Amino acid sequence: MNTDSSPQKSSRSASAPAKAPQRTGIFYSARQALRRHASGGNILVAVTVLALVIANIPGINQDYFDFWEQEVRLQLGSFNIFSHSGHPMSLLSFINDALMAIFFFSIGLEIKRGVLVGELSSFRNALLPIVAAIGGMIVPVVIFWLMSRGTDFAGGAAIPMATDIAFSLGVLSMLGKRVPMSLKIFLTTLAVVDDIGGIIVIAAFYSSHIEYMLLVYAAALFGVLLLGSVLRIKSKIFYLAIGGVIWFLFLNSGIHPTIAGVLVAFCVPATPVFAPSKYIKIIKRAIGHFADDDPEDLRARTILGREQLNWLKEVESASDKVISPLQDLEDSLHPIVNYFIVPLFAFANAGILLLGMEPASMVEGVSLAVILGLVIGKFVGIFSFSWLTVRLGLAPMPSHSNWHTMGAISMLGGIGFTVSIFIATLSFDGADPVQASLLSHAKLGIVIGSVLSGIIAFIWLHLTLPRSAAPDAVEDD
Repeated sequence: MNTDSSPQKSSRSASAPAKAPQRTGIFYSARQALRRHASGGNILVAVTVLALVIANIPGINQDYFDFWEQEVRLQLGSFNIFSHSGHPMSLLSFINDALMAIFFFSIGLEIKRGVLVGELSSFRNALLPIVAAIGGMIVPVVIFWLMSRGTDFAGGAAIPMATDIAFSLGVLSMLGKRVPMSLKIFLTTLAVVDDIGGIIVIAAFYSSHIEYMLLVYAAALFGVLLLGSVLRIKSKIFYLAIGGVIWFLFLNSGIHPTIAGVLVAFCVPATPVFAPSKYIKIIKRAIGHFADDDPEDLRARTILGREQLNWLKEVESASDKVISPLQDLEDSLHPIVNYFIVPLFAFANAGILLLGMEPASMVEGVSLAVILGLVIGKFVGIFSFSWLTVRLGLAPMPSHSNWHTMGAISMLGGIGFTVSIFIATLSFDGADPVQASLLSHAKLGIVIGSVLSGIIAFIWLHLTLPRSAAPDAVEDD
């Protein structure tokens, strides 16, 4: 049979199995991320509406705002771990500076995984969403800057540059299998690149009064993490414990502590202790022991024998070691981040006091700048940079898409929400009355801009997508 095969045919058949698992792995990881983000988006919508309602009910709204100002302490003697420059963190600060560091740690893990084996591993496939994301960051910032020159809200130019992946994928999920998987992956990759841009902006522009000695200590600990990675230390506790110390050093150094989460994530090893081949041998050997036992005895037994228990523990231990620390942490953190941290952040930060706010102020000043940045800036930036990249032949269009669907996806990129609100809280000091007013109006602009972008994109996709399931919809089952 094999003697009839040509060298070319043999080469193709030999290479095919190597490519197929990689493609399957990429699409599996993409599908898992899409499911998590989409379901998390539904919770975000609910808690955002709840926060807006509670914040505007007389009699209880003040309790809502006061609740987030409570002090948070975790003390060992007189030392409070949750302290900033010697002062206890408020609950709101704890959410924004500590829990959101875990959020950005999760993003860092996702970015590293995406670069190694996911959507960002192929430069040609990733080029279009990368360029689109760059356009989607530049144009909104330019629009905001043009509208804010000489004003007291000019420092918020980075607010409309973000894309909220949970909200945007939540909108796509409402269209079911009509949305091609390729467009979902394009949007996910674009949002990841957006997150990278947001991380860079936070690190570069939202740091002040830097304590360089604390950064020296943090750099030394990063060296320990990198050395641990080189020495193949796979203990997750090792990276999380040292990462927690680095977070505290960043918190008190003047560099925003969420950056520590990203940097620590990059140090987590992506290789498992056991190669899959070794894992399979261990399982086969353990199962082989059971095969030697009497089948009737195995059916009747309810309590395992000592040897049988040891064999199963060997399988359990091997199963833990065949999953890399990076993948294990990313998978473990996703439900915590999507169903607790991000909704809690939204509930604490999306409560905007509308009572007494002049209706005209909702569509002027910083609110208008944010709205135009998200609705127009993100659309123009993403669509124009995508169009130019495809026309120049630098990257192909996503499969099963056209310029109508690309336009709708570009509009969907205007849902900024989580990271936009986070950057807004960094841009304006809520303790100062004037800055607090700017922060409220910026948040209102984010909510209005995100809702408008989502509605326009949904209607556009609903009218232009085929009524039947997309050809690659099976990938999303």
